[in-house]
Amino acid sequence: MTDMKFKEINPSPRTLMTPGPVEADPRVLRAMGAHILGQFDPEFTALMNETMEMERYVFQTQNKMTYLVDTTSRGGLETVLTGAICPGDKVLIPAFGRFGYLLAEILERCGADITLLEREWGTVFEPEEIEEALKKDSYKAVAFIHGETSTSMMQPLKEIGEICEKYGALLIVDAVATLGGAEVHVDDWKLSACISGTQKCISAPSGSALITYNEQIEEIVKKRKKVEKGIRTADDVNGSLAGIPSNYLDLAQLEDYWSPRRLNHHTEATSMQYAVHEALRCIMDETLEARWARHSLNDKALCAGLNAMGLSIFGDIEHKMPVVTAINIPEGVDGKVIRGTLLNEFGIEIATSFGPLDGKILRIGNMGYSSQKRNILILLGALEAVMLQNHVKIATGEGVAAAMEVYKNAEK
Repeated sequence: MTDMKFKEINPSPRTLMTPGPVEADPRVLRAMGAHILGQFDPEFTALMNETMEMERYVFQTQNKMTYLVDTTSRGGLETVLTGAICPGDKVLIPAFGRFGYLLAEILERCGADITLLEREWGTVFEPEEIEEALKKDSYKAVAFIHGETSTSMMQPLKEIGEICEKYGALLIVDAVATLGGAEVHVDDWKLSACISGTQKCISAPSGSALITYNEQIEEIVKKRKKVEKGIRTADDVNGSLAGIPSNYLDLAQLEDYWSPRRLNHHTEATSMQYAVHEALRCIMDETLEARWARHSLNDKALCAGLNAMGLSIFGDIEHKMPVVTAINIPEGVDGKVIRGTLLNEFGIEIATSFGPLDGKILRIGNMGYSSQKRNILILLGALEAVMLQNHVKIATGEGVAAAMEVYKNAEK
């Protein structure tokens, strides 16, 4: 075994234009190389407090309970859902793509009583559909996807937040794909909880989940609290509701970990904490308004280029996410070949899809640090070359020109 030799990690340079992960901001990667601090070092806990404050800005919320969970975005969803929803609670899940079914999968495992509303992939729900369902039955919560990356659709939520409040249902939202790239207004939209991740528009590596939830959910969590025996004190009294099934993803203990109590629950992922802190600082430095405008402009240029080339964009265009665009794979072409050639010849990665859309669409991400004019133009040029190589009839030279025109007009 001692004779085995392994190479130093030296990944090939890539232009990541998938719906996640995307390229991390270089400032974030530099921050990850900083000295390790102890998790209760005052310097480190001060960083944690600053992270919470910056998160409130990015989520557009005043929620006290706004912090990180050391897990991927899927783990963040599981943390909030299994903490807020007790066994037997009735939850409505309007699914319009792959990730609506994920919410159902998580909640079924923790004993919730699920009702699925299903929509054709490539469309979104009308507020009236949600109100009709809430009229028919009483639900503890509605769990919704904001940006459904599997279909490129973005669900409007403002009216739905008002409807949920009217019927006394919590509204728990997955904003994994949209936070930091498209508008998310937790307080204005009356979201009870919102969950995101780091590997998309936040532009850090995967590995942290950003969560926020309101006082209603705080109260539920308090009633489910049970501090583990080895660290509990005389003041720690078990709550009256069923305990939270996970120890690691236990909202009650995580709250105490992030609070001034600093409960010794787990060891914080130090370098990941640096990464998220720096990523959020970069967002504040750019401002949310400028960031939303940047993603919107790059999306407009990308779509103009695709249309001019003669490729068709999938789904209900009015509700397309500004951070993901899906294109219909032209007749007679294998999507895997398109993706493979883009990756092998140009170092550009785009994505396929799942379920009923597998083999029918290709998905292009326009997220965070990857959302740049140069990336949009290079991708359009490369895509044209690959399509021509595969004998797809497209308007040669039109794609990049149309995108450049969008940028030129934006500068006026």
